[in-house]
Amino acid sequence: MATKSPARGSARAKSPKADPPAKPAARGAADGKRTAQRYQALQKAAKPRLERGRGKAEEGAVQPAGGRYPEPPQKAQQLVKPGIEAEMDPRPAYSGERYRPAGKLEGKVALIAGGDSGIGRSVAVLFAREGADVAVVYLSEDVDAEETRRAVEDAGRQCLLIPGDVGNSAFCQDAVARVVKEFGQLDILVNNAAFQQHLPSLEDLTDEQLEQTFRTNIFGSMYMARAALAHLPEGGVILNTGSITGIQGSKELLDYSATKGAIHAFTKSLAQNLVERRIRVNCVAPGPVWTPLNPADQVAEKVAQFGRDVPMKRPAQPEELAPAYVFLASDGDASYITGEVLPVLGGETIGA
Repeated sequence: MATKSPARGSARAKSPKADPPAKPAARGAADGKRTAQRYQALQKAAKPRLERGRGKAEEGAVQPAGGRYPEPPQKAQQLVKPGIEAEMDPRPAYSGERYRPAGKLEGKVALIAGGDSGIGRSVAVLFAREGADVAVVYLSEDVDAEETRRAVEDAGRQCLLIPGDVGNSAFCQDAVARVVKEFGQLDILVNNAAFQQHLPSLEDLTDEQLEQTFRTNIFGSMYMARAALAHLPEGGVILNTGSITGIQGSKELLDYSATKGAIHAFTKSLAQNLVERRIRVNCVAPGPVWTPLNPADQVAEKVAQFGRDVPMKRPAQPEELAPAYVFLASDGDASYITGEVLPVLGGETIGA
């Protein structure tokens, strides 16, 4: 029997009607609201941790394992230039008590300009502990120079003291000649002599200060290197002391920063010039270091806070810089390294 079609107008069974899809704008608003709520929950959860972290950050400077160094605020003090390390309070740490020598410079002879105090003194002592005889060029700080000599001799090596001005080309020639006459050779030159003086503006920078800063810092480094090249053998090393100011600048050290930038460029250029002679040239660029240079430059109140602005919240001690010079001076460690500027900045980062 044929099935009858339902009469016109009769009711038909209907499928449930689906909700219309949410409009994109509505979906986006809902997602944004949920994400904002997650942000707020994470913020709320982080708040007590942040407060705990700030409390720890205020506890003091970052110290090495097994040691403790002075940290700001230190005693407010100002030294008369060129600055005597023996008059500093506290005295800089230079002997490297935690350092373990390994004969890396056995049989070498090093000439360190500005080696009577600060970084230069610590470099002299660690070089001696690594087996090198040392000559120290210094300006006029006899008390400091004698202490450096004693420390080098206590390490079992010889130390020659040569007072004079590295800004004088003839003196640099004579100093190198004296080293070669005394020890029969010269293997390592360290250019560490420096002059700096803070000033508030370029208008305050006199011709006399500009001349002095460049003559000591960049002329002196070039004079010493030029004099040394007649005697440095294959495998010889030239190390320069640069500065963070030569990388980042310093608003009150306009001339000093310019010379340190020049030293960095000189390092890279001379390294390229000497690579085929197998003489390596590198540079260490320190951040704040507790040496006579700064108490002999800034007002006492600023000296008391010196070094507090780096992540480690304290200035380095010279003995924390000197191992970088040992590393770069050692063929066993750094034979493939030349033309580099090694920053040692207490946690500050630069570049890529």
